[in-house]
Amino acid sequence: MTLRTQLVLLQSAIMLVVIVGSGIAAAWLQERSLRDAYLDRMIGVAYSVAQLPTVVAAFEDPDPAAVIQPIAETVREASDVTYVVVTDVAGIRFSHPNPERIGELASTEPDAAVTGELFVGTQTGTLGISWRAKVPVFGADGEILGQVSVGILESELHEDWLEGIWILGLCLAVAAVVGVVLASWAAAHVRRRIYGLEPEEIKSMLETRNATLHGIGEGLVVLDERGAIVLCNDAGLRLLGRERGVDLTGVPIGDVLDADLAPLLEDAGEQQLVLAGERVLVARADTVVVDGRSVGTVLILRDRTELDAALRDLAGAQGMTETLRAQQHEFANTLHTLGGLLELGERDAAMAVIERAGAGGALSSLEPTRGVLDLEVSALLLAKRAQAREAGVELVVRPESTLGVADPEVGAGDWVTVLGNLIDNALDASTGGRVEVAIDDAVTSEGRVVTIVVDDDGPGVPPERRGAIFDAEVSTKAHPAGLARGYGLTLVRRVAERLGGTASVEASPLGGARFVARLPAASEVLA
Repeated sequence: MTLRTQLVLLQSAIMLVVIVGSGIAAAWLQERSLRDAYLDRMIGVAYSVAQLPTVVAAFEDPDPAAVIQPIAETVREASDVTYVVVTDVAGIRFSHPNPERIGELASTEPDAAVTGELFVGTQTGTLGISWRAKVPVFGADGEILGQVSVGILESELHEDWLEGIWILGLCLAVAAVVGVVLASWAAAHVRRRIYGLEPEEIKSMLETRNATLHGIGEGLVVLDERGAIVLCNDAGLRLLGRERGVDLTGVPIGDVLDADLAPLLEDAGEQQLVLAGERVLVARADTVVVDGRSVGTVLILRDRTELDAALRDLAGAQGMTETLRAQQHEFANTLHTLGGLLELGERDAAMAVIERAGAGGALSSLEPTRGVLDLEVSALLLAKRAQAREAGVELVVRPESTLGVADPEVGAGDWVTVLGNLIDNALDASTGGRVEVAIDDAVTSEGRVVTIVVDDDGPGVPPERRGAIFDAEVSTKAHPAGLARGYGLTLVRRVAERLGGTASVEASPLGGARFVARLPAASEVLA
């Protein structure tokens, strides 16, 4: 059974239940209304006859029926009731639609004559089952002389009810037909809204979509026309720093990404660097078009943090390769010198050359400082020194710098991130060709604290801009085409704040800017 047929049948069944229930209630109310109307009429007729002076006076006549019968029949015909019967207190009839019944004992008890009060009920008499009202007839002195019984047959009531009920039934039938037609239209409309798909097809598409969305490595964030999140896959949640299963539906994209995405969303297909916490992401927007109408935007996120780490490792490896190549040439020259001295018999001179070479040759002379014991940070400084030399900048690590080995469970990733970004920023800003780095690893009352200080001889940071220099996309340097700036210092501050430390900028003795990062650590200093 198709979805459209199911919808039509379900809506029709619900509608029929409502119509039948409403019809039964309406028919019952109509029957009660008809019965109440007849009751009012019967009571009015009964009291009118019982209070007629002529009828009251007739009870004293030798033949009361001669006076009462014509009056009762006239009233009966005028009021459209089945009968008007007048009896005395014993129940002897003085009037009846069938004159032959006059003088006989009534077929029912004279309830009103016995109690002196109004009686209403259904009883079976000589004419059949009837709905009747009985009222007492009082004399001039207040004594009860008899009663007046006015009634209508239940069969006549039923006939009158049926005369009106067919109109109600016709209206309900028309409503049912119209309801079925509207149910068919609604089912067709719903089917068009779901592109004519059946429930099994929708289920299959949903399962396929979920498997596709949550199985790919790139972050996918679907936005509506207002820029609010409609859907986010698992990779997107991870890149946005949210736990798996968190519902971001309805959250504005600006609340989870530190960037102005308006230009990106307006120009689909372009890429932009954005920040999500401490992650640098590459975002690309594509417009979602359905039936020629734009219904939203898909934001594709890729993690550049991992790419930057890989590039940093590659730069370190390249720096080490260049250093080893230089060392190879230097040792080759040293060996040639030793060979020549030995051939000349200059043994003492050869020994002097060997002593000058020492244990490390050119490689040891390139070590940033013997006080930096962490291998990752030492390798980073070595790579940055090679990078600085290529740029014509002298990178100096102050000899008093000290840094122990990082806690194995934590690693030196935060130190590398902060130090690498600060050195890159200083190399870009340097104009005189000198950058100095100082690292202090100390244990205070608050625990282990690593302080990183980077000085450059560039133009510096104006005092009025020092408060905003760590904000995203804020930079004192020019923005080359296609290159975003201002994220490195933002990462520095966020890492420092996450560790419970600080990041600040001030004037440098070299004439440029001095950046100071204070990074609390959980581990002890390792010798």
